[in-house]
Amino acid sequence: MSSTTSRRIIQTSIKSIAKKPSSNCCNNAIQKQQQRFMSKNIAIKTGSSSSSSNNNKLIQYSILTAGIVTLVSATAANNNVPNGSSKDTTTFCDYIKKTGGEIVMLGPTKEGSTGILFPHLCNGLQFVGCGVRVKYGFIKVYAVGTYMDPIAMSAVKSRGPKAISEALLNPTYPRTIRIVMNRSLSIEKYTAAIVEALEPRMNGEDMDKLEEFKNLNPPIDLVEGAEMEMTIRGNVMLYKNSIGGVGQIESEVFCKALCDVYYGDEAVSPGHKEQVLKGVAAM
Repeated sequence: MSSTTSRRIIQTSIKSIAKKPSSNCCNNAIQKQQQRFMSKNIAIKTGSSSSSSNNNKLIQYSILTAGIVTLVSATAANNNVPNGSSKDTTTFCDYIKKTGGEIVMLGPTKEGSTGILFPHLCNGLQFVGCGVRVKYGFIKVYAVGTYMDPIAMSAVKSRGPKAISEALLNPTYPRTIRIVMNRSLSIEKYTAAIVEALEPRMNGEDMDKLEEFKNLNPPIDLVEGAEMEMTIRGNVMLYKNSIGGVGQIESEVFCKALCDVYYGDEAVSPGHKEQVLKGVAAM
């Protein structure tokens, strides 16, 4: 069986299974998740069995949806994979039982102080830690989480906490900083707080980038649950604002300053920085 044929079979069977009513073992949450599976890209790898007497294929597919990764392994022997015919009454759960497949759900992480959830993945990067931004000692303004590239950090983490701290301050190590509002806030106060933290760290260089940052945010006040993402890659910061608009700022000075805001000696959320250091070491 060719790789292309295997891919077509499993895609057809997944679509067929997702449309069927669930069995007793499937609850409403799983039904909804099945429908989400269909709207995402499904990458499938196939490999031959060690036995040449049969044409078993190990079909593994990774599904990324709503920040949750599901890994499914199923052995398909010739026509044992459901072919999507009208006579087939196999549900998703039944199929997993029959094939001995295993589902591993990597759920979101809850920020302890606000209860805000952070998915395991964001922009293809892996969650390493979160915390809360507090003003005036008691106002929990927003939760903040960091996502790093595990490959880029693999060599760093083995060198200990000091090397990890240095890497976090170096914008050449890709990361996404995800902010989720814990309360409503005017867009002016939000941008002013970010600029206030950045300005002294930029030492008078590329100051026009601060105005560029303000302009990346639409004149719409932030509500509780609003999300912003800052993805840093070298001298470029890709920004997604609260309504999903995307823009970028190109400046090494700006990116270094932003790293210092969240991972420096005077990080705006010490608890976030502490969790990130632990999270990178545990990657």
